[in-house]
Amino acid sequence: MKLSQFKYKFNNDLIAMHPAKNRDESRLMVLNRAKKTIEHKQFKDIKEYFKDGDSIILNNTKVFPARLYGNKEKTGANIEVFLLRELNRESRLWDVLVDPARKIRIGNKLYFGDDDSLVAEVIDNTTSRGRTLRFLFDGEYPEFKKTIEALGQTPLPKYIKRKPEEDDKDRYQTVFAKHEGAVAAPTAGLHFSRELLKRLELKGVNFAEITLHVGLGTFRPVEVEDLTKHKMDSEQIIISQEACDIINKSKDNKKKVCAVGTTVMRAIESSVATTGHVKPYDGWTSKFIFPPYDFSVANCMVTNFHTPQSTLLMMVSAFAGFDFLMEAYKQAVKEKYRFFTYGDAMLIL
Repeated sequence: MKLSQFKYKFNNDLIAMHPAKNRDESRLMVLNRAKKTIEHKQFKDIKEYFKDGDSIILNNTKVFPARLYGNKEKTGANIEVFLLRELNRESRLWDVLVDPARKIRIGNKLYFGDDDSLVAEVIDNTTSRGRTLRFLFDGEYPEFKKTIEALGQTPLPKYIKRKPEEDDKDRYQTVFAKHEGAVAAPTAGLHFSRELLKRLELKGVNFAEITLHVGLGTFRPVEVEDLTKHKMDSEQIIISQEACDIINKSKDNKKKVCAVGTTVMRAIESSVATTGHVKPYDGWTSKFIFPPYDFSVANCMVTNFHTPQSTLLMMVSAFAGFDFLMEAYKQAVKEKYRFFTYGDAMLIL
């Protein structure tokens, strides 16, 4: 398949700039692959599709306030730094994206906070936009992290054309977030409220938690027409034995195994045995899933409505079937579903 096949038309006013008032009251489009039917529901209705013994797999990564605004030494030019990955805790080394990148050179110092309470030095140019920074901070590590958290902003996607608000700290985070390390939220999980999780649990649904720390690689644009030439940035995943046992038991009993989001799907497909069972894993994945692809583990998935030509849309089309998914997107535009990060959801059975 080619990049150009993954275009679709939509109006910008369908992009959700704010989350739904209540997490589980966003809309839910339900796609049945076997019957080729499309239903329109509310997200909390998702519980009607699950039974005792089914498993739902959640990504418990936690988003950290990765966007910092500062100034360049001497010129005072405004600079935006997006923290990508901590390279070395002791040396305070981080991989970052810098904007505007062309003004930043090795050796430049960057100042953050009204009183310049945080200073960083550029020590490496890794890509056209990427840099490695060393934060010059005398205090202990917990104090350093507190400073970053105080100065950093919730890393909302750029297409949300507003400044982060107090509410975003909570809403751009799943209710089951535990392990900090993501620079973007696993958005399919944002729709689950604690009450809905409890109702599903009372029905006998089991929850398996895995961790995939979402990096910017997930959202990096595909710039090649031939999808086999696209390289994904690697992201860290952790899958415990306990999670494997829950997933594999449902699979062996011919129950539903539901991946909540593309991050979960990529994680479990990155650590699967030839038998179709998930194996424990602690490492990195750069797996890129696009049609045609045979999925080994999950037989249903929850996902949002994704941007045209994104790797996320490609993965979902591999799962739902390209033509069926494109028909669903046409209906979503017509029915005025809300799109992207804070938008509505889709359940694919």
